[in-house]
Amino acid sequence: MTLHSFIANASSDAVSRGARPIPAEAGIGLRLPHHAVVRQTAPAAAWFEVHPENYMTPGLADELAGVAERYPLSLHAVGLSLGSACGIDADYLSRLKALERRVRPGLVSDHLSWSAASLPTGPLHLPDLLPLPYTEEALAVVAANVDRVQDALGRQILIENPSTYLRFAGSVLGEAQFLAALTRATGCGVLLDINNIEVAVMNQGGDPARALADYLDLIPAAAIGEIHLAGHAVCPLDSGRAVRVDDHGSRVCPEVWALYETAIRRLGPRPTLIEWDTALPAFDVLQEEAAAAQFILDLAAMDRAPVPEAAHA
Repeated sequence: MTLHSFIANASSDAVSRGARPIPAEAGIGLRLPHHAVVRQTAPAAAWFEVHPENYMTPGLADELAGVAERYPLSLHAVGLSLGSACGIDADYLSRLKALERRVRPGLVSDHLSWSAASLPTGPLHLPDLLPLPYTEEALAVVAANVDRVQDALGRQILIENPSTYLRFAGSVLGEAQFLAALTRATGCGVLLDINNIEVAVMNQGGDPARALADYLDLIPAAAIGEIHLAGHAVCPLDSGRAVRVDDHGSRVCPEVWALYETAIRRLGPRPTLIEWDTALPAFDVLQEEAAAAQFILDLAAMDRAPVPEAAHA
């Protein structure tokens, strides 16, 4: 099956189960402290994205289902550990599937990372999204895990490029090459995190604009199903250098906005999420950031609109 046909079939299957498609507009990451605002005021928002791990209990699943009745919803997982050689945890996947069936999300995604391992002493679970070496062996592991998740859910998932702080000496593929090969092998899509490109490439002494161009050149545009925007911290080191920390704790910085404009001009409008997880502000601040993204999306849509033919007398 080709990538395009897989995406079309996955989208059709999701809609047939009652999923509300995610529009190519700016959405907001919904965190638990803002549930009361959403429940009581039904604020303006094109769509919401949540971490499903926070809702895998009956009461919270019920609350999320209420949100899904009013807004398109995306599930952005952090627990699949797609890079783990020990495979996907069956219990976790079962609970994710149950929640997916309950709230009917328009999109499901996770990260190009690992956080679990099988040791002689027992299973190990780490509270972080750890990077992978970009090798053919790692690609085979991730592809097998993505296949299992997509088979279990009966739908396409999106894989997000990670924020990283080092480069593995053993990597033989670039990150964009790795993700492009993964889309070809599994039919998965890509969640392009623009902030993560800025963080990772600046930490490694590279050029974020060049790295973004690699993504846009190597990954089929049709495979990029969502974009993430967030803020990050710049932390000075004793050496005089600075490290960028992907803390999702501030407004999107000008450099990331510039990369986003470049991506949207190239790709056209895509569902775009404002992520904010630490130092959570008032909900209206998130709406302001979403409005800034929406302005860029609207300009791109206008640029791509067909020019009407001139009337003839």
